Amino acid sequence: MRHVLLLITIISLTGCRSAPEVLRLNGETMGTTYSVTAIDPTGELELSAVQGAVDETLARVNAQMSNWDPNSEISRFNAAQTTEPIEISPELYEVIELAQEVHMFSDGQFDLTLGPLIELWGFGERTAESPVPSAEAIEAALAITGQSDTLTLEAAPARLTKAFPETTVYLAAIAKGYGVDAVAATLAGLGVENYLVEIGGDLITAGTNPDGRPWRIGIERPELASQRIEQLVDISGLAMATSGDYRNFFEEDGVRYSHIIDAQTGRPITHSTASVTVLAGDAMSADAWATALLVLGAERGMALSLRLDLAVYFIERDTTSEELAFITRASPAFEALEVAQ
Repeated sequence: MRHVLLLITIISLTGCRSAPEVLRLNGETMGTTYSVTAIDPTGELELSAVQGAVDETLARVNAQMSNWDPNSEISRFNAAQTTEPIEISPELYEVIELAQEVHMFSDGQFDLTLGPLIELWGFGERTAESPVPSAEAIEAALAITGQSDTLTLEAAPARLTKAFPETTVYLAAIAKGYGVDAVAATLAGLGVENYLVEIGGDLITAGTNPDGRPWRIGIERPELASQRIEQLVDISGLAMATSGDYRNFFEEDGVRYSHIIDAQTGRPITHSTASVTVLAGDAMSADAWATALLVLGAERGMALSLRLDLAVYFIERDTTSEELAFITRASPAFEALEVAQ
């Protein structure tokens, strides 16, 4: 449903004072990559111990949230051909609960049940011979989607029920953010106060970088063939997620089809918004809202951002220009944060 933009982290390592020990971890998780930068001012942390704790955390998140693991909790839920309530873990309940909130505020445009439409449009497995789906096929897929109509979440005990046995839950637009938060909590539990955690472009920071300055993050300009930075942001104690439509798409008969699906029409979005970056207190919220606001587009998305006081940065294609050009918009909450010049 979404593809996270590359976020370029710029960490200053200059300075005449002695630098603290910097622990760096990298690997693969949840169908993408992760990186962790943790600062140990005393040099007492063992890299192997931090790596082990992070690996354990990511393994647990994957076992619950991964749509790529057929044995994960969410995959087992999807495979269950039943409309009876299914007990779920507290962690999955937390993710679904936030997803329900974002779904409601976004007029249903953030939707975990769009898997049939994503598959129908062939994103991720598209070949040159893949046709554009027929209107009949889209309507049939829409009949078993719609988060508010097909999913019922209950508490005490935590249970999730689907209205149709075929309904599936796709967590790619929120689970990476949850994983980022989980790893950050693990680092905090180890006594790490300064860190950056990133999974698939979603990230969270705490404290300062190795030079004692705020973590500086680059928002990429949405151009397929470049990695130019559109805006630098100095953030500490905040999470950041970006969703864009320009890396996963196809063209047929001169029409461009993005992988970002409009939950109401069952078709790719057609507006000019190319990417949305959200800053929030936690990565799971930033992750979900970045997708929701991209589907809505800059016009509707900015209105919602103003109403909810969300810190958002929109990048739109300038449709009046003969060459590829962009227009940027920032919500007041985004502008109120310290932005690097």
